[in-house]
Amino acid sequence: MLGCHYRQDEAVPVSEGKIVFDRIAVLPFQQIVPEDPRGDAVRCPICGTIFSAERAVGSPEKVIEARFLEQLAKRKPNFSVLAGEKVAEVYRRVSAASLQTPPLQILRDVGSELGADAVVIGYVYRFRERIGEAFSVEKPASVAFEIHLIRVEDGVTVWRDAFDRTQSSLMEDLLSATSWKWVTAEELAAGGLGQVLKTFPGLP
Repeated sequence: MLGCHYRQDEAVPVSEGKIVFDRIAVLPFQQIVPEDPRGDAVRCPICGTIFSAERAVGSPEKVIEARFLEQLAKRKPNFSVLAGEKVAEVYRRVSAASLQTPPLQILRDVGSELGADAVVIGYVYRFRERIGEAFSVEKPASVAFEIHLIRVEDGVTVWRDAFDRTQSSLMEDLLSATSWKWVTAEELAAGGLGQVLKTFPGLP
């Protein structure tokens, strides 16, 4: 995304050698919001990493999930992707019947029922829209999300990456000054997904 630099956690593969899956289920992405209205810190339900979060208007988790699937398809993955309403229905049913079950076990149970080798889950922590226009803003867009790829067999996170970015001003972004503009939250998220997917296993 022009005009933006990205700060990312490094991907975290936990097994050596090439990671190969035949079927990956993309579970519904979720928005994680602070329980305390006076605070903004939240923890990832899977790995415990702390992020600065805000409650967003609308359903940003659906926006980022759709963009993720769109970009994944464009890269012609070396595995089949299970996604959509069938996956969402299984996830809702298993979650509702497993209120006391740890989140990781729920993900494994869903993947197992779907016949998937691995599951993808995404957490959206911040999706703040810019206030203003492309060349003049009162407040820039700000986005934070995290994506995990979890092996169903043993619950191991074989890959993880995160994106946490608030667009900087032109003076802080001189490398792209010739084509610089203030982007929307969705544009910022799309650029972040493009960076994150560069390390996703099984993509050519």
